[in-house]
Amino acid sequence: MRIRKILLSLTIASAFLSTSAWAQPTVEIKTNKGIIIVELNSEKAPKTVANFVQYANDGFYTGTVFHRIISGFMIQGGGLDKNLNEKTTRAPIKNEADNGLANTLGTIAMARTGDPHSASSQFFINVANNTFLNHTEKSDRGWGYTVFGKVISGTQTIDAIRKVPTMVAPAPRMGRMADVPSKTVTIESATLLK
Repeated sequence: MRIRKILLSLTIASAFLSTSAWAQPTVEIKTNKGIIIVELNSEKAPKTVANFVQYANDGFYTGTVFHRIISGFMIQGGGLDKNLNEKTTRAPIKNEADNGLANTLGTIAMARTGDPHSASSQFFINVANNTFLNHTEKSDRGWGYTVFGKVISGTQTIDAIRKVPTMVAPAPRMGRMADVPSKTVTIESATLLK
């Protein structure tokens, strides 16, 4: 009887470990500057991770660009093509920035408009500790930006991207856009690894 209890405990522990490992998907973002691998936190940001993974699985990110680069702040992409045309996205998702994850160096977060619940496909990678982007309260000003993972490989790629000179450029439907890289930084693919 005691051996059965021990075996049952080990089986449950093993299942929990397997589920925990499975619940943390990893995505490879291949760019023309190199590869970035991000580990996503589906425990803390389940809706955001599911959204990002769906866009990756659909091939949506292929051919999009990092269209906004601010060297000491972040690099943003995942919604515009090389001509700065916005791609058609699915409906926005609920903001999960109240999940306890912070906008620190090397984290990946969702970009959005002034509406806290407007994130769709665009994301950014923090290249500094951007605590002012964190959730402080459930108000338009305090919602913050949802962190949903962290970079586990490819810091040299991020460094190469953040150093690309930027300019002000015309953008369809948006007028002129600042912080646009002077040389296109393309996302060639975003692939779920596990």
